[in-house]
Amino acid sequence: MKQNREQITSGMNTFKKVMKYIGSFRILLVLSILTACGSVVLSLYSPILFGDAIDGMISAGNVDFSLVQYYLSRILLVVVSSGILTWLMNMINNRMTYRVVQEIRNEAIRHLQVLPLSYLDSHSSGDLESRIIADVDQLSDGLLLGFTQLFSGVVTIIFTLIFMLSKSVIVTLIVIVLTPLSFFAAKYIASHSYRMFKQQSSTRGEETALIEEMISGQKVVQAFGYEERSSARFQEINERLKDSSWKATFYSSLTNPSTRFVNSIIYAIVALAGAMLIAAGSLTVGGLSVLLSYANQYMKPFNDISSVITELQNALACAGRVFEVIEAEPESKDPTEQLNTENGLITAEDISFSYMKERPLLEHVSFTANPGTRIAIVGPTGCGKTTLINLLMRFYDVNEGVIKADDVDIRTVARHSLRKRYGMVLQDTWLKDGTVRENITFGKPNATKEEQIAACKKAHSWEFIRRMPQGLDTIITEDSLSQGQKQLLCITRVMLCVPSVLILDEATSSIDTRTELQIQDAFDQLMEGRTSFVVAHRLSTIRSADEILVMKDGKIIERGNHNALMKQNGFYHQLYESQFAKAE
Repeated sequence: MKQNREQITSGMNTFKKVMKYIGSFRILLVLSILTACGSVVLSLYSPILFGDAIDGMISAGNVDFSLVQYYLSRILLVVVSSGILTWLMNMINNRMTYRVVQEIRNEAIRHLQVLPLSYLDSHSSGDLESRIIADVDQLSDGLLLGFTQLFSGVVTIIFTLIFMLSKSVIVTLIVIVLTPLSFFAAKYIASHSYRMFKQQSSTRGEETALIEEMISGQKVVQAFGYEERSSARFQEINERLKDSSWKATFYSSLTNPSTRFVNSIIYAIVALAGAMLIAAGSLTVGGLSVLLSYANQYMKPFNDISSVITELQNALACAGRVFEVIEAEPESKDPTEQLNTENGLITAEDISFSYMKERPLLEHVSFTANPGTRIAIVGPTGCGKTTLINLLMRFYDVNEGVIKADDVDIRTVARHSLRKRYGMVLQDTWLKDGTVRENITFGKPNATKEEQIAACKKAHSWEFIRRMPQGLDTIITEDSLSQGQKQLLCITRVMLCVPSVLILDEATSSIDTRTELQIQDAFDQLMEGRTSFVVAHRLSTIRSADEILVMKDGKIIERGNHNALMKQNGFYHQLYESQFAKAE
């Protein structure tokens, strides 16, 4: 019982949020209501005309043809006018629905850009894609059905009662008294179907995430023979999706026949009461036909509304998942102060950090990177090397301590002004679908063609770029290049920006040895006079560093240049002997 109340409250809160977006299009909303009212009034007026026409030809030899013709011509005009208004209402509802959905999707994407990496790391990309694409589409379908049938249905019920009162107060009261039966049936079923639709939407997101994960890593899946286990995982999720979808469909499908059953009983009672009134002489045959038509029209919106409620349950469940993204806590507010200096001095003072409170990662780390120095960061896997880079870039904020750039706490300046100082090449490459030029000018869109080509030559990517059909203007995708070529383009992107601080995290891991040596020369030139942080396992990079930070278990346990650390005969010496001696 408590769970049902929570679900109803959650659904109402989501509905209020959707209505706020709809409120931005008040003019369209008012036009929709007006056209719905006009269409309904005209459609309800036609039964009166039919009743009057029936009363004009009630007995053989006593037919008023001129009166019948008059009413038939008016019926034709009313039906055509009602059809035009219905068409206009549908056009307005379509426009309003897609504008609302467009706004929700735009806000979801905008908010996604300001969410902290901790949120993105804890949610799979497939699930987020499902929320913004599939769930918003479901919301669109629910809103469209709601605007089209819910508004016109409510208006039909109100005006039908008014028209019925003008014909017979007794019959109208009978209908009103019996109406709650339909409400109770619809409410009982709707409370169960919402939970099922919410579960269906959540499971659909889980399935989308798995599909995206398996397709993007298909080579690894096949290389390690994971196909059967992958299929088994998909089958398990798909089975849960089938169950939740079946239950949601089953409960929702009960709504219409249940309300139709109640409505048929009400229709029969109206017919019986009307027949008795005719026998008493207080109602005509034409009047009864009008009342029966109204009784049918009065009950039809309840059937439509029950279907709409079912669809809205699904739509609101999907909208709730979208609003979870929109309302997620954004990263801390960005200060307005800009970091204008570019000296390259980076200082970490007693910093500590953990992704989860119960599992400390970095503890009391301190170092100073003077302008123009090269800092190598080495250590076993999981010791916190990449995490340290994330903190320098302020992808995450430290839990304790402070990181300074040119003696300024990086938390007190705008993130963009900090990050534009850095040029970063990671082991994991990222390219967007577009031209080669668009990808390499990502950080410097106003670069000239000469600057672009010069950067390509420095990064040794020009050799394969110039062989492409349109050169720099060739359209590429994530899968159209080899891993090495993608990494060369990422290096070119940094070469073009010429940043004051350089961060290389296994930047040449996917490149052949000969090209790596050439790129290393280019990096040496680029790092000249610039502060550089290098996370690497390559001997040449480490030996040429001004200072080596040796990390283990989230702490810097040794520091110094190569020769000094080798003389200490400590952890670095062991690391060097195990990983680099043979290569040397």
